Amino acid sequence: MALVICRRFPGSFCGMPSPPALIKNHVNKKLLGQTSEDCVLTAKMISSDTRMAATLKLLKPLRYRAFCNPFTYIATQSVACWNMRSCTWRKGQDSPENSLCHPAKKVNICSTSASGRILTISSTLPGLEFSRASASKASTLKPGSPRAMRVDEEDVETFDSFEDPRVFLQLRPEYQLHSYNRSETCQPLSVSEGELILHKVTVYQDNLQPQIIADYFCKLSSLPAEQHPVLLSSASFALLCQLSVKNINLFDAPDLISILKAFVSLGIPHSHSMLDVFETKFCHKVWEVSLDQLLLVADLWRYLGRRVPRFLKIFFSYLNLHWKELSLSQLIHLIYIIGESRQAPQDLMKKLESLILKYIDLINLEEVGTICLGFFKSSSSLSEFVMRKIGDLACADMQHLSSYALVNILKMFRFTHVDHVNFMKQFGQIAPQRIPSLGVQGVMHLTLACSALRILDEGVMNAVAASLPPRVAYCRSKDVAKILWSFGTLNYKPPNAEEFYSSLINEIHRKMPEFNRYPEHLLTCLLGLAFSEYFPIELIDFALSPGFVRLAQERSKFEVTKELYTLDGTVGIECPDYRGNRLSSHLQQKALEMLWNLARKDMNSKPEFLEALFLLETMLGGPQYVKHHMILPHTRSSDLEVQLDGNMKPLPFNREATPTEDVAKLRLKHVGISLTDDLMNQLLKGKSGGHLQGETESDSGQQPMKLEEEAAIPMGGSLCNTADRLEAMEMAGLCPPACRQVPQVKLAIQLTNKNQYCYGSRDLLGLHNMKRRQLNQLGYHVVELSHWEWLPLLKRTRLEKLAFLHEKVFTSAL
Repeated sequence: MALVICRRFPGSFCGMPSPPALIKNHVNKKLLGQTSEDCVLTAKMISSDTRMAATLKLLKPLRYRAFCNPFTYIATQSVACWNMRSCTWRKGQDSPENSLCHPAKKVNICSTSASGRILTISSTLPGLEFSRASASKASTLKPGSPRAMRVDEEDVETFDSFEDPRVFLQLRPEYQLHSYNRSETCQPLSVSEGELILHKVTVYQDNLQPQIIADYFCKLSSLPAEQHPVLLSSASFALLCQLSVKNINLFDAPDLISILKAFVSLGIPHSHSMLDVFETKFCHKVWEVSLDQLLLVADLWRYLGRRVPRFLKIFFSYLNLHWKELSLSQLIHLIYIIGESRQAPQDLMKKLESLILKYIDLINLEEVGTICLGFFKSSSSLSEFVMRKIGDLACADMQHLSSYALVNILKMFRFTHVDHVNFMKQFGQIAPQRIPSLGVQGVMHLTLACSALRILDEGVMNAVAASLPPRVAYCRSKDVAKILWSFGTLNYKPPNAEEFYSSLINEIHRKMPEFNRYPEHLLTCLLGLAFSEYFPIELIDFALSPGFVRLAQERSKFEVTKELYTLDGTVGIECPDYRGNRLSSHLQQKALEMLWNLARKDMNSKPEFLEALFLLETMLGGPQYVKHHMILPHTRSSDLEVQLDGNMKPLPFNREATPTEDVAKLRLKHVGISLTDDLMNQLLKGKSGGHLQGETESDSGQQPMKLEEEAAIPMGGSLCNTADRLEAMEMAGLCPPACRQVPQVKLAIQLTNKNQYCYGSRDLLGLHNMKRRQLNQLGYHVVELSHWEWLPLLKRTRLEKLAFLHEKVFTSAL
């Protein structure tokens, strides 16, 4: 079936140079360069075959901007792709919005010469002919091109971010009351009738009533789509727009909505200055119109692609008072509008959540996907109770849940971190079969949801890894980054790991210009690869170069210092032969302080950690034997370090345990005084008080010094043993370096939690596995106080906890 629209126009034709050939308005005249044997589609043939005309009309909705560009189709492999929202195709790249592609039947359309001319229209009114700029926007998909030959792949990858989220509007007739339907237009208008209207605007401009102006907009929007660029460049149409702005206060709500619909049909640019006036007027009308009309207006603004924060703010204020009046269709449509506008007051979202619960048994699966997408895009959370209800709905009929709705539901589970086990189990059963027919953006979202929820399903991950290498060219930089991050986070290598990783690394090289625009994506790629023990040296050297570091800090919407620091620290340990760029000492210090403050605050807020720290200090002999710090700061978490000597005895290595101002107190800790007969007699007779007081008053400067000198050499082996004296000397900084022992064993004690493991397993996630790998490389023994062992012990006796810690520390050392 050929996507060609031929229409009979009154008047003569004039041409202008352009690559495509034209179909002339002469019924029986053959196209240039054709023989009698060629199959020629003419205006007469199309108009005489009502079935073909109806089919062609269906394939070209009114919103399409289709130029008359005939070209030859070759057998059944050829296809015509018409862009839904733009007629421009650029060689070597996709259009801004995805197109809809319709496979062609075996219909040959006469080939035309390259020197043909594009169809133009002459008119007596100024501005009613195609300009060269407008004509140059028309382009074709060349037969036999790589894009035309990859129809099946493109069908999988085709996604219209504008139209696809609106599919739910077709599910209930009630949606038609408050949404824009582009198939509903005024009666089709001929070119001659359009010329007459514009002529009237020019002649009667000072006497046109507001209702007449609105009616003219409606009728002109029904012109053939190929005439819309001509109309928009017309001086008469510009005059009509000026009249609408001049009379803006005289329009009632239905007229304003009718004009806004015309703007949508005609494709008025969303940045046009007159739209500011219309937005202001609609702001004043919010409290005067119905809910259906308000939703329709918001939908029209969305269709125009224009952000209207002022209107939405007033609209949401209205809804805060009237939210209980929302019907089911109004509720779903409102959530869609909120998601597309990326803004919503949280108090209103809580009210809408209660309405979702009210209608939960009436909502279908596609509407569930719309709800999840709306809340996700507006960064609004849903309660765990509602998410479990949504998960139950999806589980009841997941086989009939569309892949688009499935992806949206997973996005919301990822956002809320709700673990619906049954949902994920059923997802794991159907996902491997759907992944090959899912676009790479959908595959990315599925994979990212698994990693965010810490769910490692090998069947799903293997299906992703198998399907991706042949179509990796369709990946955006974001897709490559999130997929590598997901596999790295789950610490999983698929069976085809070499093919999988090499294809993605090669794609990073090919997409470097895009990574320069989104530098945070490159860092995400490299960290995901590092988790999986892949280190592309050239890319790392580039990412740590001063130029890229500066670029990342300036362009990225996120703070990237931590990512840079993690990458730099990892390379320093795991790539000993690396001689490329490294992070500056200033940035390293900045990241260190940032990460240490976060880690210290986090750990000190956990009672289970404070309990472990206190008991370790008690068991080992004091705070000087345990040090809470970040052994590997770039891994973003802290540890409890313990050092043992050759005899497996703890060493008092933590000289930071006691502040400097307390050193004097520490020196007095083991004060030893000789109990002589004279001193005992004085104490027994009660004469020591006055004697000592007088001595102190007479020589206040010397007595403390004498006591300190005596304290430095305590008497009585039962009061202080040799280890205590060495400890006091160490803590006071009196022990020379030569007498300090070198530790034979260094322990890194880690108190873990469930978020460091894959869901329902004891397999560490990528970052934490990488940290242990690097600690081992630096000679540390990792001692794990796992949450499944330590948390139940908190309810047991102190003796049991000490016994557990003793076994962990000294058994690990051996």
